[in-house]
Amino acid sequence: VRQSTETDDKKLAEKIYHKVLTEVAEGKWFERKQRTETFAEMMNRYMQEHSAVKKRSTIRDQASLKHLLPFFGTFALREIHPSHISRYKADRLTAKAAPGTLNRELALMKHAFTLAIKEWGWAKDNPVKMVSMEKEAPHKDRWLTYGEEKRLLKVCPEWFKDIVVFAVDTGCRRGEILSLFWRHVDLQKGVAVIFGKKTSQWRGVPLTHRLRDILASKQAPQKVQSLRDSTVFCNATGLAVNVHELRGAFETVLQKVGISDFRFHDLRHTFATRLAQNGVDLFTIRRLLGHRHYVTRRGTHIITWRVFEGASTCSTPVWIT
Repeated sequence: VRQSTETDDKKLAEKIYHKVLTEVAEGKWFERKQRTETFAEMMNRYMQEHSAVKKRSTIRDQASLKHLLPFFGTFALREIHPSHISRYKADRLTAKAAPGTLNRELALMKHAFTLAIKEWGWAKDNPVKMVSMEKEAPHKDRWLTYGEEKRLLKVCPEWFKDIVVFAVDTGCRRGEILSLFWRHVDLQKGVAVIFGKKTSQWRGVPLTHRLRDILASKQAPQKVQSLRDSTVFCNATGLAVNVHELRGAFETVLQKVGISDFRFHDLRHTFATRLAQNGVDLFTIRRLLGHRHYVTRRGTHIITWRVFEGASTCSTPVWIT
């Protein structure tokens, strides 16, 4: 095999030559040269075997690939080096890509390389691990005041208002709410049984009086038996709400009431904050939120600070046992 060392420096060329000889002696050089899989082939297999299975991350992964494939697509995996990834980062930052967006793209690439090494035998090294991620600005913890909640609910479409109230009164995650079926709701006992995909565990969530009234009114037009296999929350056309529809509706109502720097997940923070402000212990808050372990030090600090920040203005929520 005749190959250039791509340098005019004789001493450097000799070092490269001896390095190749060492790899040949160890059996690594021929093995690496024989692999011809490209980055595009790796990502195609990744999307079929992993991203498609998760479903929730498919759209996000597809968005990342729109930028990764034009740059790395034709590269053989053995040809991708940290220097290429650094150049990719520089190009994306020049194009005004947000640090968080760039980090998600690199994380996708890193995970695919990990699978290519451990499961597929397509690569020996993960070049993404040798490149640092971009520093992201920390998200400012936010929760909804009672005044903001009133204004928000006032402009919400009826189908979306029910979802917002459920999120505020239970602290459930977005995916847990959208995947809730009527068979998991017991209005007589005032409990909804939630499956946490993040923890792979079931937990019972108590329903407030206003949630029981809302859910009872949603059940009223139909027989309970016919609802068992239906999702609790549907859009105006009666179809199950998907995450993109929810995100669009939430952004719209936030703009209408002028609330900024607020995510749907912050409704979960609102639930935890109100409990802490009303003297609920951290162990109970952890159980209600569905955390496997105790609240993190950071979370404890935030909740403790919120207790002092405005406990006197909050009314105690009514829990049904």
